[in-house]
Amino acid sequence: MYKPKKAYFYGTGRRKSSVARVRLIPGGTGHIVINNREFENYFGLDTLKTIVKQPLELVGVTGQFDLDVKVQGGGFTGQPQSGPRRRPPRRRSTAARVAGAFLYVLLVIGASGVLATVGWVWACDLLGLNKEPASTTIEIDEDTDFSAVVDQLEKEGLIEYKFLFKLYAWFSHAEAKIAPGTYELNTEMDYHALVSSMGSSSSTRKTADVTIKEGLTIDQVFELLDDRGVTSADKLRDMAANYDYAFDWLRERPLGDYHRLEGYLFPDTYTFELGENPKYVINKMLVNFDAKMDEYMASYTGEDVQYSLHDIVTIASMIEKETDGTNNDERNDYRSIASVIYNRLENPAAETVGYLQIDATLVYLNGGKVPTVADRAIDSPYNTYLYKGLPAGPISNPGMTSLLAAMNPADTNYYYYVLNPETKQHEYSRTYAEHDALVQRYQGNGG
Repeated sequence: MYKPKKAYFYGTGRRKSSVARVRLIPGGTGHIVINNREFENYFGLDTLKTIVKQPLELVGVTGQFDLDVKVQGGGFTGQPQSGPRRRPPRRRSTAARVAGAFLYVLLVIGASGVLATVGWVWACDLLGLNKEPASTTIEIDEDTDFSAVVDQLEKEGLIEYKFLFKLYAWFSHAEAKIAPGTYELNTEMDYHALVSSMGSSSSTRKTADVTIKEGLTIDQVFELLDDRGVTSADKLRDMAANYDYAFDWLRERPLGDYHRLEGYLFPDTYTFELGENPKYVINKMLVNFDAKMDEYMASYTGEDVQYSLHDIVTIASMIEKETDGTNNDERNDYRSIASVIYNRLENPAAETVGYLQIDATLVYLNGGKVPTVADRAIDSPYNTYLYKGLPAGPISNPGMTSLLAAMNPADTNYYYYVLNPETKQHEYSRTYAEHDALVQRYQGNGG
């Protein structure tokens, strides 16, 4: 007979903690003692495994069973249950448990290290840390979308992770804060500073002082602004043609042609932001014109006035292009040319029969070249050799001296003038004969 051994029983579904003695009889039945009471296996069994240090096996009868043992009130009940045999889990050794714990700790430490490193790298980009000092210029125009702005920032080395900047922008609504313009940015700026520096009120926004000289045409003004990086000439033309600026004196200038603003872009020195909205660029010049002419406008508005404000600007634009620039107490070429224009306009029975014959109007038509006799045949309402009276509109943007001369011409009986090539000043005549003699003398330098 075998020596009884201690065993832990595993019943159906859960581990049983009852300690039992198992007597094993080769070829016979097993006897189980629980709490000093014997329970004889009256059922047949093929295999009964119990966990001691090694599995024990009873051999004797057929069938596979699990033994469900329950201890109740110090006693026991036992009942065989048929069903699949369960394989009890093996207990891991102490060394295996220690090794597993150590590996787990290493995994946790490694993962924490990776996350900490990635977090630090992202934080450096977010806060503008650990970057080589550098400055760069970022240009944003009206058509630049937010993704293109982010691409510029990455290309210039201002940010390293576009997805992170876009995530920040999503949380902070940065896209709505960025305005068109040209900005001076540097790598020391964090995300917040970059966004703030690309706003409409940013102190980093680059500017340009642009001087609009007297007598420039609207095309020349727009090209100058384009060359200086303020905004494109095409956008300025489109805005001038189609935006309805809220000035009373522009109401009669129909939309659709940008030349409607010719004459009203007041010459001056302006500070523009690079990449500025073309609407505001033009508006600055119109506001300046409005302020300079405000005190005179009442004299040229209404149905009973002889000359409208538009007429005055048109006359001033021709004076600006024709004058030799002399303007002093002894001689005022602006006012003298103005007198010739008015004498021709108001005396259609004179030799000039209402034709102004201003060469500057031909220059306006031929693209800025020296006028020729052939140009006098150009069929255009701006051609003052072909059509009587004032041209269709201003031919340049006049300054204040020309505007004042148009409003206050000299009192003369002159109808002609020609430039003296030696003195670089105009000489005036009352008749065509006098004028032609001067022209012959100066070999056709005027007329």
